[in-house]
Amino acid sequence: MAHNHHSDRHAGHHHHDHTDVDWAEMGPELEAQAELFTPLYEHTMAWLAKRQTEPGLIVDAGSGPGVIACLLADTFPGARVVAVDASEPLLARAGARAGRLGVADRFGTLTGELPDVLDDLDYPADLLWVGRTLHHLGDQRAALAAFAARLAVGGTLALQEGGLSARYLPRDVGFGRPGLQARLDALEEEWFAAMRADLPGTVVETEDWPALLAAAGLRPSGTRTFLLDLPAPTTDRARAYVAATLTRTRDGIGDHLEADDRATLDRLLDPDDKASVYHRPDLFLLAAQTVYTAVRTK
Repeated sequence: MAHNHHSDRHAGHHHHDHTDVDWAEMGPELEAQAELFTPLYEHTMAWLAKRQTEPGLIVDAGSGPGVIACLLADTFPGARVVAVDASEPLLARAGARAGRLGVADRFGTLTGELPDVLDDLDYPADLLWVGRTLHHLGDQRAALAAFAARLAVGGTLALQEGGLSARYLPRDVGFGRPGLQARLDALEEEWFAAMRADLPGTVVETEDWPALLAAAGLRPSGTRTFLLDLPAPTTDRARAYVAATLTRTRDGIGDHLEADDRATLDRLLDPDDKASVYHRPDLFLLAAQTVYTAVRTK
């Protein structure tokens, strides 16, 4: 499932906003952003490898351009990996990436909308990765049940949801009112709630992910949060990521900002301003993402 968020609530992955997005155009940016989060995902993969040993089939549900799917292929060299997404251009990037990394012989793609497209799998999955995709499906409980049904007995569902909003600026950036990121987070929460409310067939759920996994007939087997810590002065790639994130935020919720916060955001995004995210030495990137695992026992 191809996704696109206008802010950093779910940093490191792409997010679906049900708009007409040119995924072929967005592909390079989405791939670069996911690559930036590779250290976080490498720790995640190492943890998963201790929970599901030697899987035969791995499915990345909502794979986008395939960065995580290829990491799964690298982590589990004996497995076949299938990247699943609704966007053919992003799956084309995933296939090309698998070719560059030498895993194309055991890498496949499947195009369609989740969760129904998983019925087209040839056989059940031993590891099903659902990375920041579930919250874009209206009925999350029903989707988890559908995911669980596509697991082999003994297979693991790895659900990436929650964590903390990314941070990249000090509380006081030297101009404007201190605490800009906290106010952006508050607006993002409102946007996220509205996005959920507008999804087809949306159902309100308490976001107790282990309980929802158990309700899907699985046995919860672990929870862990993984960090991406790129301290100041950070890398050019991290600067590009922050600039892209703040640009989407300005474009998506800028009309809801107070005038002084809008002016601060504009200055932070001005490449000619030495106090912008393109130049300031105190820019960093700190993100926390949580993964829940559960096993099909029968």
